[in-house]
Amino acid sequence: MAKQHAWAHSAHPRSPSYLFFSVVALSFLSLIALLIYKVDNFASQTKTIVGHNLEPTPWHLFPPKNFTDESRHSRAYKIIQCSYLTCRYAATVGGAQPSEGQEEERRGLVSSRTRPQCPNFFKFIYRDLEPWMKTRISVNHINEAKEHAAFRIVIVEGKLFVDLYYACVQSRLMFTLWGILQLIKKYPGMVPDVDMMFDCMDKPTIERARVENGSLPLPLFRYCTTEAHFDIPFPDWSFWGWPEVNVEAWDEQFKEIKKGSQAQTWLKKIPRAYWKGNPDVESPIRLALMQCNDSNLWGTEIIRQDWAEEAKTGYERSKLSDQCNYRYKIYAEGYAWSVSLKYILSCGSLPLLISPQYEDFFTRALVPKLNYWPVSNVDLCRSIKFAVDWGNTNPSQAEAVGKRAQHLMESLSMDRVYDYMFHLISEYAKLQDFKPVPPSSAQQVCEESLLCFADDKQKEFLKKSAVTDGSSTPPCTLIKRPNPNFFTIWNDQKRKIIDNVRDMENRANAAIT
Repeated sequence: MAKQHAWAHSAHPRSPSYLFFSVVALSFLSLIALLIYKVDNFASQTKTIVGHNLEPTPWHLFPPKNFTDESRHSRAYKIIQCSYLTCRYAATVGGAQPSEGQEEERRGLVSSRTRPQCPNFFKFIYRDLEPWMKTRISVNHINEAKEHAAFRIVIVEGKLFVDLYYACVQSRLMFTLWGILQLIKKYPGMVPDVDMMFDCMDKPTIERARVENGSLPLPLFRYCTTEAHFDIPFPDWSFWGWPEVNVEAWDEQFKEIKKGSQAQTWLKKIPRAYWKGNPDVESPIRLALMQCNDSNLWGTEIIRQDWAEEAKTGYERSKLSDQCNYRYKIYAEGYAWSVSLKYILSCGSLPLLISPQYEDFFTRALVPKLNYWPVSNVDLCRSIKFAVDWGNTNPSQAEAVGKRAQHLMESLSMDRVYDYMFHLISEYAKLQDFKPVPPSSAQQVCEESLLCFADDKQKEFLKKSAVTDGSSTPPCTLIKRPNPNFFTIWNDQKRKIIDNVRDMENRANAAIT
């Protein structure tokens, strides 16, 4: 019996140890499971610049972004890595800011260089900011503007922070933030601390008519504005590229378009007015334009763009550089303003602009009959035909207008785009009566974190548009604030020219009938 007990004892000498290790292993697995749960839960609440956990803007609905390429866990870890870890890691391995002494030396070098004068249309920065010139902008005004914003940009000591509210179409947000990061890199230590509410959708929302007497409009940045709105226009995302439709960054894209425009002389270009685009964007003008597609009757060639079909062929039939073999290029606004305007103006063809309602930051430089031809949205087809007939009767004058439009766009290099951003942000920052501080919900965004979220094609476009180093030349010199009457006189002069063209049309039509 004693032997039996001894055997039993010796057969299971480590049972307590097995139990201990089992408990440890189970605890470890439970801890891992809890950690995974916590990470997944944290990631599910983190909003990202590519649209994770963000709904479309309620004022411009579009299909929610669908993320299906990664497993739930891998996506969660990527969100955590890109949103919270990448910028900190980059700062410790070579991404740190230059020392104060290095910055002082660089600023001294830059300030000693000759500064060219900014283009004339930079004056409109003062008009866009005029509502806040006397009363200034409080943090309450910023917070109230959140109702109309998709995201908030805060720059503090050269670092970019973003507070996200709603998703943006495609990669607009990513490329807009990339542009601001490049501005900070181009002019390090010069971009002031600033707090900006920004909407990434097309239509302005801060209506002048709804601002009560004596009250301030809400300060809101977007890509366009109108005479009836206070929204502040800012360079659009496509200046750094539009990967979804294979449009390169601006400097490279302009070179390709200009080269394509030189393939034929003016007299050998097709003597018709050309438009290719998507009419199905709630645009009455574009729908009306589709009715003008008759080369014999109206001298036009109007083509409906099928983006789904174009995507299948890699947009080979939509190359902007291949669309400059017409003497006349039509610009028709879409849901609101369209980025296509700068590409149309770049062709060297006579731009035919159909009564544009919206304006972006550079279109204030457009003058009718100088660098474009105004087309009426009333009796549209006949107005286009008159422009085509006038151009074919006066080819040298029509060619000259087209060349001036192309020259305008050539002068709008990325250097000038960055200068406009710099002066707009600087003048806006002067109006704020508070010290900008990133809200607790904001995330820092740096080049590394943005590239962390980008897919392969987006990375290719972003890297191509990157500023390689701080500029050795200063921003252009901003023209002093003009007399308040300047903008009224400017608009009146343009209106007189357009009225003159309308009179020419009416006389020509009366002679025919």
